[in-house]
Amino acid sequence: MRNRVHVWLLAAALAGAAHAQQAEPPRVTVTATRDPVDKSYRKMIAGMQRFERDRALAPQATLRFELLPRLPTTRLDGITLRVVGDTLSLPVAVAPDHTFTLPLNDQALKEDAALIASSKTSTLTWRAQVRSPGVPANMRRLGDLRLECLVGMQAGLVSNNARMFAWLGELFADPDRVCSSPQGNYLFFSERPLFAVTLHDGARSEALPFDMLFAGGTQTPATLPFCDCQVLLDRSFYAPLWDRNWSDDTLLELSYQDDPPAAADIAVADDHRSMQQMQAALGPATVVRFDSGYQVWRYRYPSLRRAADGQPHYADFVILFGPDGVARKARLGERL
Repeated sequence: MRNRVHVWLLAAALAGAAHAQQAEPPRVTVTATRDPVDKSYRKMIAGMQRFERDRALAPQATLRFELLPRLPTTRLDGITLRVVGDTLSLPVAVAPDHTFTLPLNDQALKEDAALIASSKTSTLTWRAQVRSPGVPANMRRLGDLRLECLVGMQAGLVSNNARMFAWLGELFADPDRVCSSPQGNYLFFSERPLFAVTLHDGARSEALPFDMLFAGGTQTPATLPFCDCQVLLDRSFYAPLWDRNWSDDTLLELSYQDDPPAAADIAVADDHRSMQQMQAALGPATVVRFDSGYQVWRYRYPSLRRAADGQPHYADFVILFGPDGVARKARLGERL
């Protein structure tokens, strides 16, 4: 009965909010790309120096760099790396988890060497990996993510800056601007496909809004080739790096698609479990489809909270559907 009440309340709330949502300005996400190039050794060393300079964000953390797939055909096992300059070629050890560190070499700096992978750069995505000890496996510490962003941008790891936006290069490449702005759009990647992310800071907890998951939920087949998330869409998320109301010790709890329903999830009534039944009850949804066959549907309903500017605030009702079109689990951003 409780599940039926949830769906009935959502249907009523969505109907009342439909007109208001039509009046909202559309969310614009700038997706960009650039010609893939080998990574600059100087920039990556500058990223390591940035880690030391700003390690107050994560005093006990360690830094490694990470290789991630960019194309469906990318195979990370067996990839080798070398620092190559005019007169030197230095092998870089890659760990089984596809992470590595860089040695400091004065000659490589002098020769403006490049870090070259045995796989084409266009097949890879690169990230900094900052980890503090004691953080549970299904969580990330916000201070670590803040430092990851600064290091990643300083090291020139993000590979999605478009030529058409080259005149804005300084804005897109400036670590302090990117990592301190809601428009920075620095993507993080989880180890497994995500369903939800929840922030925990002391007694305060809050769900990360849908617009901060899955590269904003705005990617299309036409834009995905220009995004670092091309084959990692279901693992991608943004974090509120800029919001100092969340401390560096805030933990982001990652809930995965293949996890069993958690206490924060709600069950879906049997007569609303299929895509057809859900759409008949609540109407069209915002849908994000993944290569795995899974889909995430998002509905919005009015929140009891008001935004600081007094404008209406909306919460998310998110449903995970399996490849068979049957709902696996669902979650309310705020309780009704």
